[in-house]
Parts: sequence; C-alpha cells; structure tokens
Amino acid sequence: MLELDLLLNRFLDLAFTDLPPQQRQAFERLLGYQDQIIYDWFMGQAVPADPLLRQLVAEVRRAMAHGGP
Repeated sequence: MLELDLLLNRFLDLAFTDLPPQQRQAFERLLGYQDQIIYDWFMGQAVPADPLLRQLVAEVRRAMAHGGP
C-alpha cells in the first residue's frame, strides 16, 4: 500500500533513530502485520492488542502529526 509505505518511510527518516531499542524491535514486529491492519491502526480505526505496538502506533501518529518526534 503506497500510502503506508510513504508514512513508514517518513517515520523512519524522522523519528526511528530516536526510539529506544524495545520500540525499534516493536517496529520490526509491526512490519509483519498485513498492510490493511497497520493502516487501520495508524488511521485510528483499530488499536493493537499488544501494549508495545499500541505505544509505537501512538508514537508514529504523534510524529506524523507534528512532522517529527
């Protein structure tokens, strides 16, 4: 999904290096989910059950809303 690729690449460029190691690992796990599930999380249409993924999704949404970390 192009929109998701753009969002994730932008997050990688802007904020990934600022994440603690545990959140970086969560990001890698997040990439294993289907695109539509990840997209729904980022658009606020669903929430991950995993607390680490939930925190990461919130961080990505916050970074994207403010243009960075």
